[in-house]
Amino acid sequence: MGIKLRGITWAHTRGYVPMVASAQRFNELNPEIEIEWEKRSLRDFENAPVEQLAEKYDLLVIDHPWAGFASKNGVLIPLEKYLSKDFLDDQLRNSVGKSHLSYNFDGFQSALAIDAACPVCVYRPEYFVDKNLPKDWNELLELSKTGVVIFAGQPIYLLMDFYMLCSTLSDNLFKTDKVIDDDTGILVLEKMRELAGYCTKDIFSWNTIKVNEILSSESQYYYCPYVYGFSNYSRAGYAEHILKASDIIEYEGRQMSAVLGGTGLAVSSKCKNIDAAIKYVEFTASKEIQKTLLFDSGGQPGHREAWLDDEVNRRSMDFFKDTLKTLDNSVVL
Repeated sequence: MGIKLRGITWAHTRGYVPMVASAQRFNELNPEIEIEWEKRSLRDFENAPVEQLAEKYDLLVIDHPWAGFASKNGVLIPLEKYLSKDFLDDQLRNSVGKSHLSYNFDGFQSALAIDAACPVCVYRPEYFVDKNLPKDWNELLELSKTGVVIFAGQPIYLLMDFYMLCSTLSDNLFKTDKVIDDDTGILVLEKMRELAGYCTKDIFSWNTIKVNEILSSESQYYYCPYVYGFSNYSRAGYAEHILKASDIIEYEGRQMSAVLGGTGLAVSSKCKNIDAAIKYVEFTASKEIQKTLLFDSGGQPGHREAWLDDEVNRRSMDFFKDTLKTLDNSVVL
């Protein structure tokens, strides 16, 4: 009798389609193992307790803030006990920013980074044919006064923006009993308020996907200084208007330190066919699948060689090469 595994991921082309595609090809190579993927909304992905999902699913696409909980409560298996040292060393060596280590808590490797992301700049390139892109915060404010700037203003993303600016301006973020010192925190909040004051109030109901959708479908807004990057919108045929991505702007002479996001592939400790699940995890996180099948089916790779691959970049307007500096400069919170 064959093995059947169930997986849960998030509901976007980037999150769902590559998992289905990789599972299909994996099944063709391993007919005895069938994998069925389900999806949940981005909101549920960001908030649903991983321990509840681990009771129901064998494979989980998670984000790294769950790594500490997983290591202390045993809801996910420690991948370092099942994957070879050579394979894990390759994953670490080819990490995009700190993506690989973001799933490691006190030596417990809860997931492998199959997707790497953080806030990057995105814009409609045709608007800037005869205009310069903002290089720093002051130039961003000048552009925002023209009404063409938007960003994701839902509370969770504003919090990430706050952390980003605090981390850029100070080395004391989360270093004391306060999140940040009062002077820095107040300054950052004032800067955020000033920028938001030049933008439509609609931003406060928008998440990262909505911002990318609006920029790529409407003709009122042209520039977003920072939003969690989606390479899909930089690919021909995905949206009405293609988006160009670039590294994030500077603030006071320093490139802003965006908060690392992305996703990792984990295995539930309740899984009854761990060897089969591990085989799929290794397959999906491998260099070859990351820069071919996963990217081809809409995924955003987590392997550095995929980010540097000429063909991957040719088909995404250099999304990966042009934002890698920002990913490498991102912070893990």
